Amino acid sequence: MDPLSIGIAAFLALFALLILSVPIGFAMAICGVLGIGAIIGLSPALALFGTTVFETTVTYNLSIVPLFVLMGAIAARSGLSRELYDAFNAWLGAFRGGLALATVGACGAFAAICGSSVATAATMSRVALPEMERLGYAPSLATGSVAAGGIIGILIPPSVILVLYGILTETSIGDLFIAGMLPGVLTVVGFMLVIALMTWLRPGIGPAGERFTLHQKFAALGRTWAILMLFALVIGGIYFGVFTPTEAAGIGAVGAFGIAAMRGRLTRETVREALLETVKTSAMIFTVLIGALTLNNLAVFSGMAFALSNFVGGIDAAPWVIMAVILLIYLVLGCFLDTLAMILLTVPIFTPIVTGLGYDPVWFGIIVVMVAELGLITPPIGMNVFVIKGMAPHVKLTAIYAGVIPFVIAQMLLIVMVFALPDIALWLPETARAFR
Repeated sequence: MDPLSIGIAAFLALFALLILSVPIGFAMAICGVLGIGAIIGLSPALALFGTTVFETTVTYNLSIVPLFVLMGAIAARSGLSRELYDAFNAWLGAFRGGLALATVGACGAFAAICGSSVATAATMSRVALPEMERLGYAPSLATGSVAAGGIIGILIPPSVILVLYGILTETSIGDLFIAGMLPGVLTVVGFMLVIALMTWLRPGIGPAGERFTLHQKFAALGRTWAILMLFALVIGGIYFGVFTPTEAAGIGAVGAFGIAAMRGRLTRETVREALLETVKTSAMIFTVLIGALTLNNLAVFSGMAFALSNFVGGIDAAPWVIMAVILLIYLVLGCFLDTLAMILLTVPIFTPIVTGLGYDPVWFGIIVVMVAELGLITPPIGMNVFVIKGMAPHVKLTAIYAGVIPFVIAQMLLIVMVFALPDIALWLPETARAFR
């Protein structure tokens, strides 16, 4: 069997293993090692795999991943999520669908110190779902707004996905973080408009909540000072070139510990839970990363990457048409693959093609993440949907999916907007370079 056929067979075997519920990191590693072994021999393939594992785990730049995960874990246990929700509720709760609006806003703000969509959705669901159920919100709107709001976690910095994209493509992580801010804010605004439209058409699905005085509103806003300070410290430091993203991750983690200590939340149990969550999450990310890198090695050895690059590069069409085809591929893959695995598998293949067409890799990174966000709320995977189902087992899965459909449509429109107007993603990084 020729190398290309071996590569294709290995990727087909990967999908078979995924159907059998084999963890995706292990499935990619197994298929990658066996495929490379069939081409160059099992002993060299195992040696290459060992080198991949070693180099991945000792890479200095990847230390940013557990540090940002730790920052989010400590922040979540410091009561910050509750204060964010209360602040947005104070300002927006009196409108129709106000609690859903507050949920999306709080998700966007919490994403600024978390970096994980699943963690954002899980954390905010504990705070928001009971309140919306108490006021008689339709289950579809209540669960849909939390699931959709959670996807913002991988776009607004700090984002673990953007970190991995930057390392894989050798793109400035600082530029990627800054580029994600404006599209992230637009996503929050877009989702809020969706909620406003839904509750205008069907007022009964999201009744108005309690009204607050102006004094109460500013008091609730003032209690969010810790999050604003942490975000300004981390992202502001990167924007003005005071420190690197890796240094920012360390400073952010220390800052989160400091805030927890000031609030009396830094107990032995809190630290134990946060460290355990960090270890579990980081181990999962690194396992998927190692598996994806191994499978990417197979794509190189088998000639699949070269063949795909030549095929796409040989298409006689305008660059934007080729980009549209690539985004369509991402939309399809997002329905079946884990978001992290999808990005790690495809980015090394598609990025050279995209940059060869003259597109900016920072812009492409933001577009990829926005498309990947859809995979978190679209069937049959929809990780955020299943997280919300676990938090609200009494709500039917079909109701949750029905609730996220309007947000899926809004996200697609936002992707088209950023695709057509690249400056939405590139303006802030360009202005940031003036300060460095």
